[in-house]
Amino acid sequence: MSLTPPCIGRFAPSPSGDLHFGSLIAALGSYLSARAQQGRWLVRIEDIDPPREVAGAATRILQQLEHYGLQWDGEVLWQSQRHAAYREALAWLRTHRQSYFCTCPRSRIQQLGGVYDGHCRALQLPPDNAALRLRQHAPVYGFDDRLRGHLQADARLAEEDFIIHRRDGLFAYNLAVVVDDHFQGVTEIVRGADLIAPTVRQIALYQQFGWPVPDYLHLPLAINHDGNKLSKQNHAPALPAGDARPLLVQALRFLGQPVAEGWQDLSPASLLSEAVRHWSPAHIPQNNALKPDEATTPFLNGSQQAMISR
Repeated sequence: MSLTPPCIGRFAPSPSGDLHFGSLIAALGSYLSARAQQGRWLVRIEDIDPPREVAGAATRILQQLEHYGLQWDGEVLWQSQRHAAYREALAWLRTHRQSYFCTCPRSRIQQLGGVYDGHCRALQLPPDNAALRLRQHAPVYGFDDRLRGHLQADARLAEEDFIIHRRDGLFAYNLAVVVDDHFQGVTEIVRGADLIAPTVRQIALYQQFGWPVPDYLHLPLAINHDGNKLSKQNHAPALPAGDARPLLVQALRFLGQPVAEGWQDLSPASLLSEAVRHWSPAHIPQNNALKPDEATTPFLNGSQQAMISR
């Protein structure tokens, strides 16, 4: 008799700024999903892009998670300490002829409409001043999302030989996230719908490495009145350091989850414990929406923004 592996979820923020309400939704959704399955919830700091990092943000992110009662299991994994693992993965792909060097400038790709055409595939270029691209052998054209059903990818993007090591020497997000999720044994990835598009690339990488593919659930995004997602780039305000419970309640309601009566008398830990007990993925809305205290309607028709497209 085969046993179902234990659920392992994760939250993996980048230290490009403090957590905000949109970040809380992603953290809370992944936390509740893992805990409701008696699983583990891990935290990883994705600090592999130093030019985008904000001094002190990583420490504040961990403090924010603790303040809001989102306690993780085990040690925090820091991507800045994982370079050897990424180099090993890149070496494996090179040895198995599943990658190649590319010197095409970004301007050339923009002239092509933003999708690379494989120009350097057969040129056998040296690594000098070059990016490394995955040689896409088996494109993934869609995947099953636990909230949204089957999602179809843009064929051109699915077939693209995407970058796995940048020309500036930094490791690409798609490579690092796959290597680390496999290393940590992650079985489900619950994250925002803005990350639907790269999912097919990540699945393709899993398959080329011969690794098991985790389950995916993409949550709705909190958006502002201009229709843009709340983000650090859009200067979304950081999570306040005061009473955590009102914002936790807003996030629960945003995710369509019931809120315990008399929550004002509960501690954040007790509020989260009740939320775990009543967690229902079926009640999560698919549409993006305004932050609850700013909304004039319950949910906006933003689901198409989350589909795999550019």
